[in-house]
Amino acid sequence: MMKTKYETEVAQLGPLSQDFIDEGILVFFDISAPEELAEFAILHQHGQLHEHFHAGDRLVIGEKALEILSVGEVANDNVANLGHLVVKFNGQSEPEMPGDISVAKTPTPPIEPGTIVKIIAGN
Repeated sequence: MMKTKYETEVAQLGPLSQDFIDEGILVFFDISAPEELAEFAILHQHGQLHEHFHAGDRLVIGEKALEILSVGEVANDNVANLGHLVVKFNGQSEPEMPGDISVAKTPTPPIEPGTIVKIIAGN
């Protein structure tokens, strides 16, 4: 059985979030984020980070599982403390920003209120 390190449910999409999604960037914030952040974010019910995640773990969005290729140095702290995560579908093995995680350069999976997002331990 796969160990779940983090799990959350999408509550709502900010009015500008689709612009980022179309560019292959998912910006997650806790539902209580200030309005200027909530505008472009995927808002979720922040869950507990059970264990730090690393390259080689899997990000699961709905039914789609993606290997995490890189994790920025503050990404785990941001998730644990703020429910904030930036996922870039850029295929890069080094994060562009300290809070980013990167996955394969593929189309972003559908994401809407009710979508479950998880990070599970790699093999």
